[in-house]
Formats: sequence, C-alpha cells, structure tokens
Amino acid sequence: MNKTIVCLLFCFAISISTIAQEGDTDSSKVLGEVIVKAYEQNRQLKQVATAVNYIGQQQLERFSNTVILPALNSTPGVRMEERSPGSYRMNIRGSTIRSPFGIRNVKVYWNGIPLTDPGGNTYLNQLSYFNFHSIEIIKGPAGSLYGAGTGGAILINSQPEEWQQGLGLRFLFGSFGLNNESVQFTTGKNKFKNVIGYSHQQSDGYRNHTNMRRDIGTWQSQVKISPKDQLNINILYGDLYYQTPGALTKAEYNNNPRSARPAAGIFPSAETAKAAIYQKTFLTGINNKFTFHDRLENNFIFYGAISKIKNPTFRNYESRREPHFGGRTFFNWKPKTKNDFLRIVFGAEMQQGYFNIKTYNNVSGEPGTLMTDDDVRNSIYSLFAQTDFHLPHDLNITTGISSTQSSISITRINTSSPSAKKRTYRNEAAPRLAVSKRVIKNLWLYGSISRGFSPPTTAEVLPSTGIISTSLNAEHGINYEAGIKSGWLKNRLYGEVNIFYYRLKDAIVLRRDASNADYFTNAGSTKQKGIESQVSYLFFESKIKIISRARIWIAYTKNDFSYDDFKQTTNDYSGNKIPSVSPNTVASGIDLYSKTGIYTNITYFYSDKIALNDANTEFASSYNLLSMRIGCKRSIFQKKMFDFFAGADNLLDEKYSLGNDINAAGGRYFNAAPVRNYYIGITFSSK
Repeated sequence: MNKTIVCLLFCFAISISTIAQEGDTDSSKVLGEVIVKAYEQNRQLKQVATAVNYIGQQQLERFSNTVILPALNSTPGVRMEERSPGSYRMNIRGSTIRSPFGIRNVKVYWNGIPLTDPGGNTYLNQLSYFNFHSIEIIKGPAGSLYGAGTGGAILINSQPEEWQQGLGLRFLFGSFGLNNESVQFTTGKNKFKNVIGYSHQQSDGYRNHTNMRRDIGTWQSQVKISPKDQLNINILYGDLYYQTPGALTKAEYNNNPRSARPAAGIFPSAETAKAAIYQKTFLTGINNKFTFHDRLENNFIFYGAISKIKNPTFRNYESRREPHFGGRTFFNWKPKTKNDFLRIVFGAEMQQGYFNIKTYNNVSGEPGTLMTDDDVRNSIYSLFAQTDFHLPHDLNITTGISSTQSSISITRINTSSPSAKKRTYRNEAAPRLAVSKRVIKNLWLYGSISRGFSPPTTAEVLPSTGIISTSLNAEHGINYEAGIKSGWLKNRLYGEVNIFYYRLKDAIVLRRDASNADYFTNAGSTKQKGIESQVSYLFFESKIKIISRARIWIAYTKNDFSYDDFKQTTNDYSGNKIPSVSPNTVASGIDLYSKTGIYTNITYFYSDKIALNDANTEFASSYNLLSMRIGCKRSIFQKKMFDFFAGADNLLDEKYSLGNDINAAGGRYFNAAPVRNYYIGITFSSK
C-alpha cells in the first residue's frame, strides 16, 4: 500500500504544478458532452439513464496502441484480462465467472453487426487495436434491446461519423519482441467512400511459450444510394496464432513466473503439447439505413461469418469449424405528438449456427486418434421494443421489453447410433424501466430496474470434459440501479456515481475436474452489490504559457459479490465471495499537452486481492501499476500529421497475475503478467 500512496502523491504533485488559467473548452475532449448511441437514444452521456462507459480516441491513445485492455480497465466496473498475448477475457460486473477463456455472457456489436456468435462466444481478439475508434460498454442486463445476457453489451465503432480521405501509417516496437505495423487508406467522396486497412502484430511474450502473431485485413464501404438510403459494407479477415503457456501453481509462480506450465502426472508440459490457438475468422456484413420520412427510419443488418479454430491442449487436440449467419432489424419511430415527447424503437434479431467440433488425442501438437465428433446446431431469436418519453421539467422515462428463445442441438456422430441431445431455453419477458430527471442545471439523477436472462453458451453445454450438459439451466435475475451524472464548468468537470444491486438465480459458474478440464454448474443464487464512480477535470492554460491543456481523472469501483445459496455435495459455499472479482479497483491519470505538440500521459491502476476459488482459500495478491507515454504530435506540410511517442508499462516492476484460472485443480491459478516493459512508435496521417 506504500506504493499506492507514493504513486498518488506523485500524480497529485504533477497535476498541481501544471494547472493554470482557464481557456476555451475543446468540446471534442469533454466527456460530459460525448454523444452515446446506447439504447438508440443518441444523447449526451450525462443524460442517458443507464451506466455506460465511453472509451474514445483520447482514452485509447494514452497507451501503446497495441491493445484496448488498459483503456477499458481505466473505466469503472470493467476488468479486461489477458492471460497471455492474444488471450482475452472480459469482466463486466463479474461476468468472467463463466469464462475460463474467451468472452461470454456479454453481447458485442461491431459497427452494428453482432460479433457474438449464436453459441454465445465472442472472438474479440480477432480485432486489432486499429479496428476500434470508440467503444460503449453498457453495464448490467441489456436484454431489452440487445438480446440475451446478464453481463451487459459492448458497442464498437471502427470509424468516425465523418470519413475523411487520407492515408494512415503506424509503426511500433517494444519489449519481448513486440512489433506492430498498420496501414489504412480512405478514399472516395460523399456518395461512395472506402476504407481499406491492414495490420500486423507479433510478440515473443514475457513468459515462455507465449509467441503471438495476428494479421487483420478489413474493407469498409459507405454508399449513399439516395438522400434517404445509405448502405454500409464491412468485410474482415483475421488470422491469429498464439501459444498458451498454461497456469502455474503458487510455488511455480513464485519460483519462476516466466515459465510455462511444466509436465504434471500423465499430462505433458505446455511446450511438449505445443499448446496454442490457431484461429481464422472471415466476416462480412451489410447495414442498410433507410429513412421513410423525418419520423420513421429503419436499420437492417445482415451478416455471415465463419471461424476455424485449432487448439492443441494438455488434454487433447480440438478442431472447430463454426459457420453462422444472422440479422438484426429495428425501426426508429417518432409519432407526431405534442412537443414530440414520444419515440418508439422496435425490431428483431436472429442468429443461426452450424458448428462442427472434433476432439482428438494430442500428439505433440498434431491430431491423433479421434475422440469425439459433434455437430452442433445453435440458434437464438429475439423480439424487442422500447419507448422513450421526454416529458416536461426534464423528466425522461424509458420502458423496454424483449423475448428471447435460444436452442441447441448436439449430435455425436462418431457413435454407433447418433442421436441429437436438444435443449430449448425460453425467456419470459425481460423488461427494463429507466427514469432520469434533471434536478438542477447540469445535474441528472437516474434509476432503473431490469431483468437479465442468459442461456448457457455452446462451450458451457459442451465443455472440455466432452460431456454434453444439456441439463445446465439458464441464469436469470433482476438488477436495481440508481445514479448521479453531472457536468459543470462548461462540462470541463464531469462526474458520475452509480450503485447497483443484482440478485442472480441459477448463476452459471466454472469448475474444473481433477484433470483440470472445465465444466459448469448452476449455483443457487448470488448477491452482487457495487458502487462505480468516475470524475474528470479538464484544465486550460493561457496562450502565453507553455502548457496548453491538462486533464486529471480518477475512477473507483467497489464490489461486494457473494454466493447467497450455493451447495455442492458436502461443500457449502453460501456467503463466500465470488471468485475472479476484485473488491476494490482504482484507476487515475494525468494528461498534459503543450503548444509545441509535446504531450504526456500518466496512468495509475490498483487492484485489490482476488479470490481464486469458491472456497475462498486462495487469493491473488493486490497490485499497483504505473504507466507513462510521452510523445510529440505535430502538423507539417499542411494536413500531414506525425505523432512520435515512447512509453513504459508497469514502471513499478510489479509481479502480478492478469487473468487467473478460477477453481483450478492442483492450485494452477496464476498467469504472470509482464514486468516493466517499454515501447516506441510513430504514426503518420495525411488528410
């Protein structure tokens, strides 16, 4: 904790020394005036009656331009993990309890296209850093408009609202063999625009057996067919490879945190097994926006995708082929009423998958004898509607409701008499009610009640044990939330605080058997209580001073998550803390900019200790992270911009685990994160 105090004092001292006189507000840099699209409301962040984290270019560019993780972790209520380079997990209010790897129980959309497949899994690692322009994270159940899920929704936009012609080049080199290159070319005029992009990233990784390589190519096109009709086309191809080193016991972690998992019993080491992920994804989607008149418009999205995954592991060799398609359509209607107080959104979403999943014996990284061969048919259908009432005295009421049906059918075709095991999960109405009121100028109060429903994913019904678990039930619960949002001093001072209480029944939780294979079970119920807050203040210098602008911000999250009723055979975990959730996190930072183009971004992050198992007998230690980026951004030759930067992460050289394996057999919980590391880069843009 001494390191924490030193870091805070250091940041405070720098901020005080750079605060100067006030000037004009740069509205593009002010959080309180950001327009968010959550729930199709297109309103300022402070006016939206829900907990939404917004991450824009200012937040993304504070770090190394290789991964979105630190930017997301700088916002309240969100924890993104990277067990090894390329292996992501996403925690929105505790949702990683279901994710031994990958991202589950969070619905993700990329440019309006469902990135989450009909099996409930999201390959977020198939996007490079440069496929993100802004991110909106909706915390808590969002099923009234975004399908089933209790963990929330993420809306990703890869391009700004207005595309500008030009060329962008980016190069970066860093510790542990890191290098990253990308190019993006934008061409066309108002009626027909195209963006073609390519990025390559590779790294040797901090630990043994953590090499990673990712190549992403994209083509995006915007066609204005008529003043009322616009078509957006998105095509993405990703080729990702990363080695999986495996988790370590505490003794192994303390002795040599860089080591990969050694051989244990009948299981080989990570290096002998050549444990890795080979992942290729092709996605194409269209988004047609048609305006019937000034009061009615329709958005129609259709996509098709296929992912091919090869995954040699300690236990077996898995091969997956996952083609799927789907669509989403919704109408925005503003009935003609007095003062236009009413707006209605209604629509539907569907997804259908035809997966084939094979497991073999792993023979030094190659498939051996076939063990299982499963055809999986998964589908999900949702109907939704939402009404927004904008009443006098700045009172806003939103009501929404959806109904979702999810089904899965698994046929093990390598048996003598194949037969399908089926399960359909029908959702009762999932309603949402939200109310916001401007109490005084620039101060908004809001409250909401929403119901969440989340069927098990394909990976949970068919886990790595190979046992088909169609008896696993969907989890559901009710979330209560209230908060304050405010923007003062022309929105230069922005703050928000929210409290939530979530009762979840039949919660799906991860467990591991003696061979460390994943399987899932339903806990009786959980209590999830928390406080999320953030404050940012934007300072301005006078024109005669060297420092032109300075910003200081802090985000704090308090979580109290526990099992209310969870008994397994002779074990009673009722009242225990839910593993994988940090009780306290703090993120803070300072951004300094000069008239000469020189800038500095300093970021501090603290995580409290984390329970590693349901019994609460093992914990990951707390840690403090300090990072810094220094650069110079200058415009030369009219519209040509250079940004030369260098930085360092984990300046305090902390030893910590980022992405713990929960309930791991044999105490294999720990995945060591990199020690102090450095990077240097340059970007060029011509617009």
